[in-house]
Amino acid sequence: MLRVTLEQWRMFRAVVQYGGFNQAAQAIHKSQSSIHAAVSKIEKSLNVKLFYVEGRKTLLTEAGELMLRRANFLLDEAAKLEVVGQTLGQGTEASLRIAVDEMFPHAVLYQVLESVSAQFPMLQIELVESVLSGASELINNAHVDIAISPLALTDGFSEQLCQIDFLAVANPDHALHALNRELTEQDLKSHRQVVVRDSALSNRSDSGWLGANQRWTVSHLRTSIDMICNGLGFAWLPISSIQDKLDTGALKPLPLVHNSKRTMQLYLVFKDGDNLGPAASAFLAELRYRCE
Repeated sequence: MLRVTLEQWRMFRAVVQYGGFNQAAQAIHKSQSSIHAAVSKIEKSLNVKLFYVEGRKTLLTEAGELMLRRANFLLDEAAKLEVVGQTLGQGTEASLRIAVDEMFPHAVLYQVLESVSAQFPMLQIELVESVLSGASELINNAHVDIAISPLALTDGFSEQLCQIDFLAVANPDHALHALNRELTEQDLKSHRQVVVRDSALSNRSDSGWLGANQRWTVSHLRTSIDMICNGLGFAWLPISSIQDKLDTGALKPLPLVHNSKRTMQLYLVFKDGDNLGPAASAFLAELRYRCE
């Protein structure tokens, strides 16, 4: 059985926070005698001296400083525990699993996640980054609760969320730019294209132009961007993911006669809206607002 209660630790911390027993009593609406009694109980129970008096100041001993750090942790964890209990009591889910296609703008995603976390501070968020049909597969296999996917569900809820614009680009020193003219698909065929692999484990789809004789396939969009920046090929990349590279000149649009820009639709998908909790609903609302 614990020798010291949380309330006694709280009164000990109040003495430190407010600079003395009298000030603490006024701040937390306790009598000065009860705060003295709480501190004395801690000292006697643990055989430790917490404070010493210097002039009119009540100061922590070395042992008191150590105990304060531990008490702060204990009281903070107790407060978090209460929040968890209240959250569960209100029917709020403890965790939220989200699959997001890598082409979705990261800045928007981070704003949405930060807003939801502020509303539900104890919510555990599991984010799975996917490519092409990967997000839909995760939804169909019940591995995530919500997905942002380029594929609409045939069985479930699908809502058009936003469109992602792609641009054909290469390093400014790439041989394609050295031609100094508009480019055709025939020009592209003799150069290496970098594409991102579908992250689904089954029924993978292939997307994009397939005419290049050389083709490097990678698992992540960030790898593709890095390769293109290093002059290892060309690719159609989401403009939102490479805008900074375009601004600095690290990447340069390819002057294609046709199809230099492409657009892909992203969908907000989930299986059953009735099974989504308050945190999931808040995520959906914030996502829709940010994508308007």
